[in-house]
Amino acid sequence: MRRRVGALFVALLTSLAAGLVVLVPSAPAAAGTTGDYPEFPYPTTTYSEPLRGQFHFSSQSGWMNDPNGLVYANGVYHFFYQHNPHGLAWDTMHWGHATSPDLVHWTQKPIALEPDVHPGTLFSGGGVVDKDNTSGLKTGALDPIVVFSNTDGVSVFYSNDNGQTFQAYDKGRKQIRIPDESRDPKVFWDAARHRWAMVVWSNEGGNGVSIYTSPNLLKWTFASRFKAPWLFECPDMYPLALDGKSDGQRWVLTSASSQYVVGSFDGTTFSTDWTGPQQMDLGTTYAGGSFYAAQTFTGTPDGRTVQMAWQGGNRGSTWTGNATFPVSLALVSTADGPRITRTPVAELASLASETRSWKNETVDAGKTGNLFGDVKADTYEITAQFDVKGASADRFGFDLHARADGTADRSVVYDTKAQTLQGKPLKPVNGKVTMRLLVDRGQLETFADGGRYSLSDNADFDSAADSQGIRLFAAGGKVKLDSATFTRLNTSWGTDQSTLLSNLKGPWHAAGGAWSDAGAGKRATTSGDGFYLSAQSGGDAVYQGDISLDTAHAGGLTFRANAAGAGYTATLDTSGVVKLWRPGKDIAVHTAPISAGRTYHLKVRTDGSRIRVWLDNATDPVIDATDTTYTSGLFGVNVYNGTATVQNLNTGTAGFSSFPAGSWTPHGGNWTVTLAGLRGASVQNGFYLSDRAGTDFTYEGDLSVTNGTATGLTFRANAGGAGYTANIDTSGVVKLWRPGKDIATYATPVVEGRTYHLKVRTDGTRIRVWFGGGADPVIDATDDAYPSGLFGVNGFAANTVAQNLTVG
Repeated sequence: MRRRVGALFVALLTSLAAGLVVLVPSAPAAAGTTGDYPEFPYPTTTYSEPLRGQFHFSSQSGWMNDPNGLVYANGVYHFFYQHNPHGLAWDTMHWGHATSPDLVHWTQKPIALEPDVHPGTLFSGGGVVDKDNTSGLKTGALDPIVVFSNTDGVSVFYSNDNGQTFQAYDKGRKQIRIPDESRDPKVFWDAARHRWAMVVWSNEGGNGVSIYTSPNLLKWTFASRFKAPWLFECPDMYPLALDGKSDGQRWVLTSASSQYVVGSFDGTTFSTDWTGPQQMDLGTTYAGGSFYAAQTFTGTPDGRTVQMAWQGGNRGSTWTGNATFPVSLALVSTADGPRITRTPVAELASLASETRSWKNETVDAGKTGNLFGDVKADTYEITAQFDVKGASADRFGFDLHARADGTADRSVVYDTKAQTLQGKPLKPVNGKVTMRLLVDRGQLETFADGGRYSLSDNADFDSAADSQGIRLFAAGGKVKLDSATFTRLNTSWGTDQSTLLSNLKGPWHAAGGAWSDAGAGKRATTSGDGFYLSAQSGGDAVYQGDISLDTAHAGGLTFRANAAGAGYTATLDTSGVVKLWRPGKDIAVHTAPISAGRTYHLKVRTDGSRIRVWLDNATDPVIDATDTTYTSGLFGVNVYNGTATVQNLNTGTAGFSSFPAGSWTPHGGNWTVTLAGLRGASVQNGFYLSDRAGTDFTYEGDLSVTNGTATGLTFRANAGGAGYTANIDTSGVVKLWRPGKDIATYATPVVEGRTYHLKVRTDGTRIRVWFGGGADPVIDATDDAYPSGLFGVNGFAANTVAQNLTVG
């Protein structure tokens, strides 16, 4: 949407549309740093606030507008969106992120694209999944998610960890440069020509889209331009099979206001014989209205064309805006030509609980009574078919959230003489009028005529118990009700983890304490023992995770537990011990300094009655004990008396692979262990140091800068990290440095998100560095400042990953 005006522009638009100008106060949006990316600034919510949609997605907090980069990737639907996480009005656009297994149950995720971490103007754009790695951006087992943004040109961003983090391709430089005002690139796969295509809005000579093509998502060629006065911003383009016939494919081109035309696409040019557009949705289709900037998902597993749009009118004390419920699009023949149909996705049925049905009833204005009189509901679906051939009623329909005094929050009315539903044209089909209503706390979506009629609206429904009535009514006569079904819809929230990274099966449940999502993982506050338990059980296993104690007295890994947490726990205790315990018994204790605010890594291995515990990636366990009380049970975590955060709770041996050492200690930055290896996050210099020292040696490992500046191998260092570091720097160099001096550099491209192998060999004052597995060193230098010291890793103003460290 247009954003070249003030930060309160859209808030003002929505207020004007409501007939009331109330500027929503907003804290200025803030750009982030690599040290805290991906950002998760949201306060805790149960999603039960007044007017908060229970099955319509809204951001956990902050402002949202256009859907962006909707993709199905690696088994999950990803919904990105224009977002200000720091206020309730439009400001400094980020890309928000949510995921769903089924298009219904959404889970808020940390920020995907963040100003100052990702370059460019992060306005609306599209996304795809590069399953065939046409871009060459793939670095691991997962298919890359590639998204497109920026203004007056197009930049490319990509993720190789299923949307957890994104990198800027070519440092965010525009891969398409457009001299005119432009934005909103939408990319799709052109199957007939086995290449990618893009439509991007610009005002070059008036409203329209420019079409580009690409073999690899990175290099784009201008193909053609389609101009139309109605075609303003947020375009989408996709094929649909007319009447479901595979040989009847047509192409649809849409604008932000849901206007569309149907035509053909030859891989270069879109053409249509339509003289003007049709309206896909009959709501208020302007920025901040009830339907705007709709976008379709790419890569859906069943080939459906699924669409979501922005509804700007919904707002509460902590959020502004929501998305329409996902619909499947189809194209059907009519007497007037091909027309779009919108049908709520079938997965909506997963929320259904109580269902009531009626058949062959008469609704009579002259008689008292209400077929729905004993139904009280807050969020629900109604389908109804009326026979209007012999109807004498002037009007009929439903009063929603009705009260005993005759008032209601909203009425859905069919006018039999005007043949309109909610004031919009709807002719009977074979004498029948069929309507489908989705009623949520802040949203009302109405569908009719097989989905050819679609009207999305925001409605402030009063959820109080005495305002949850439904009235089926007729005015001025009678109408026959062929059939009606009421279905109560449960909430879709709270089924998955937002920030807890784990390979354990859910759902998770708390047994004591308050557990909430935080940027660093799952945060607990307890006054005694509190457990957070997965749904996965095991007997013999390797189980590991990261624990950071804030005010908590203790926290650790729980395993072989029942649903209440009774089992074994390996605990960090601020009294200065690592403890293995079960209810009623401390099995073993190891003395170790434990500090608040520092992240520790614990690993447990169980073999029958033998239980071993490792601390901070040490080679040898700090506890090796036996106990026969519990043979199997749930995996989870424990926090005792205070606040603590847990993260990276995983079973299996994957993690940080490194040379033998007694323990590792951080000095600056935050260091955790993921399935991919050792992850560092530092605003400036951060070090993670082993207790192993060396003089002359070969030291090597695999390093990656997820986002930011640099990471490297540190050696001959003291306990504060002062020593030598050979690093890779995204400015385009391999560097050998020590405090106060860059000893030597080697120019070479270093790409964010790519893994590089570094090797260092020291022989007295001679230091050589190899890069990328090359046969010859890229640096061969001498320096005598540090003759011996510790091995470790370094990160500078970056998120980093280190793995496979060896010393020989």
